[in-house]
Amino acid sequence: MKLKLGIPKGSLENATLDLFRRAGYNITASARSYFPRVDDPEMECMLIRAQEMARYVEDGILDAGLTGRDWVEENEADVLAVADLVYAKQSFGKVRWVLAVPEASALNSVRDLEGKIIATELVRTTERYIAAHGVLAKVEFSWGATEVKPPVLADAIVEVTETGSSLRANKLRIIDTVLESNTQLIANKDSWQDTWKQKKISDLRMLLEGAINALGKVGLMMNVERANLPAVLAVLPALKRPTISSLSEENWVAVNTVLDESTVREIIPRLKAAGAEGIVEYPLNKIVM
Repeated sequence: MKLKLGIPKGSLENATLDLFRRAGYNITASARSYFPRVDDPEMECMLIRAQEMARYVEDGILDAGLTGRDWVEENEADVLAVADLVYAKQSFGKVRWVLAVPEASALNSVRDLEGKIIATELVRTTERYIAAHGVLAKVEFSWGATEVKPPVLADAIVEVTETGSSLRANKLRIIDTVLESNTQLIANKDSWQDTWKQKKISDLRMLLEGAINALGKVGLMMNVERANLPAVLAVLPALKRPTISSLSEENWVAVNTVLDESTVREIIPRLKAAGAEGIVEYPLNKIVM
């Protein structure tokens, strides 16, 4: 028995393959094939555009897949959301679909779009959004390069952004957020009822979440004389509590902890000053809570 898993092709592809590598799966993709190799004999992978993933999972062609919550909602797909995996193309946060207009535009809110044209790839969601505000406007599907369409081809756009830099570069300003989204691990509901597949998907969720938990964190271990232990512990901002183990020399202990990588350069000198010795920093692939 094999689990048929969809991997998002396109902007999320590299970030997803790196996440799987951290989770312990080696997936090798080829530019000429939509069927990457995975070092798990119980799994088959297929590269599918994120926009289409939910539909194939809903239909049972795939048992599970990774896609954005935005595309699940856009397709109104009847799938099971197994886990929220908060990572994106450039960062490890959520993305936003925003309503944007040219900087010089007189439009300042969604209500100003009555009778106007909105270009977007997220058509159904945008239609529901403007309907909820009581606005009648024409929503056109955009095949790409959506940022360049205002003001000649459209009055406004609904586009996805992580940092807003592309919108600013095209002299657009955001007037509202239509939808906030993140990557999800989704499953076919019939596949989830299969005991073997449910366990396989659940194990995958645990490992992927563990890989995300470890992003931006490192492990730190050191030796500390017992007399200096209170001073060393006062410096450490532990994930929960540091692990303290006795060493062969009675008056010394080993301290092991996890902390944000961004704080290491400030904390190590303070640990040394507090009496820690043999300080070792090491990378983390997974933190399973």
